[in-house]
Amino acid sequence: MCQVFISANPESYESRTRSVRLHGVVTSIRLENLHWEVLDEIAARDGMAVTQLIEKLYDELVQARGAVGNFASFLRVCALRYMALLARQRIPADLGVPIRSLDPAAVLADLPPSWARTPGRVELPRADA
Repeated sequence: MCQVFISANPESYESRTRSVRLHGVVTSIRLENLHWEVLDEIAARDGMAVTQLIEKLYDELVQARGAVGNFASFLRVCALRYMALLARQRIPADLGVPIRSLDPAAVLADLPPSWARTPGRVELPRADA
């Protein structure tokens, strides 16, 4: 079993820091190379550079949640969700299909409850957190 995971190219889990400008403010984001590759793929599907994608994600997260907690972790989860949604065939494998062209409700329908926040539900901190 482990061979599936340990055969990964060590460069894929090395971290790389990129400086990005979010509305005129330069910030550094440190992610593993594989996460950067996935974010590059997501951005390319919609004709954007990865920095444009990051700014768009940041803006939409602020609009939806009012604040940004650990943004690097959020970007890692974005990359993981993208790959999981591809594997579940919720996002087409054809890289020519832009993400913006997909119906979010259809993509997210009937996913495990832990994958999405339920609209209108108040999320309380876990007792073990």
